Amino acid sequence: MNRSNASSSSVESGQLRPTAAAAKAREPMNVLIVGVGGQGVIMVSKALASLAQSKGFEVKQSEVHGMAKRGGTVFSHVRFGPQVWSPTIPKGEADILVALEWAEGLRWLSYLKPDTGIFICDTKRIVPPFACLNRRPGAPLRYSRETPAEVKQHVAEGYAIDATQMAEELGNERAANVVLIGALSTALDFPPEDWEKALSQFVPKKTIAVNLEAFRLGRGWINEARTRVGVATVPAEAVPASMEAGYSVRLEITQQWCKSCDICVKLCPERCLRLNEERVVELAQPEKCTGCRLCELLCPDFAIRVHLDTAVPTQGAQA
Repeated sequence: MNRSNASSSSVESGQLRPTAAAAKAREPMNVLIVGVGGQGVIMVSKALASLAQSKGFEVKQSEVHGMAKRGGTVFSHVRFGPQVWSPTIPKGEADILVALEWAEGLRWLSYLKPDTGIFICDTKRIVPPFACLNRRPGAPLRYSRETPAEVKQHVAEGYAIDATQMAEELGNERAANVVLIGALSTALDFPPEDWEKALSQFVPKKTIAVNLEAFRLGRGWINEARTRVGVATVPAEAVPASMEAGYSVRLEITQQWCKSCDICVKLCPERCLRLNEERVVELAQPEKCTGCRLCELLCPDFAIRVHLDTAVPTQGAQA
């Protein structure tokens, strides 16, 4: 089993239908991209809009992101075709729904065309702190419990892909959105080289190589998923893990990114963080950390990552 098989799972096997060419002869193509702040939702939509415009389509784009802050809801409507009048996609009219976070994908399912819509979703879960009924390790969460197998019953064609893990294996987790662009590219009739050219315009110059690799990985995963027949069950690794099971909390702190702002220290509910002698944040009391992710969501410099490892039910430890 190769890397993409081990880290991903298709909700429904079958061939994604190339649909961009059809936009020339009918209503505009509607692509809805959703996620949370910090995932690169807007970059995905800008790359798609730029590519469609370069092919002579009229393009309209509408997005909401600024007030959401990092961790809040972000979405972008992209419509392209011979003529587009409105920038927003009505409910039930999205040809493709691309979700960078599991619960956000489910929340926007009503926008997908019920009979022909394509659903592409990262299985990554970003659980907000207010989803905790209490902060005890293992406490139940107000978070969607639907599995890919259950979602299959509500979409015409869908794919659940662990894009975040795939990007991590490439050495850059932030390329997860580009893995999903690769998956999206197989549903639109644009040449791969044109996608790569568009991507190169919107990603940081130093990351072009890893992002192009991420794009090809996502595209290759979908092409492989097309050959799968009758997926009756979904591997456990593709199902969002239950937080009621035992887990350990691991904080990853990138010291060179910490700007000593002290926000995480002051707002940590359990008071487990502190600034060390060099004014860099550290986990002072790992046994108190519950993995609420508030520090990660509030850090303006992306210096803190919270990992919830569903393994031995031990308390927090610093990486």
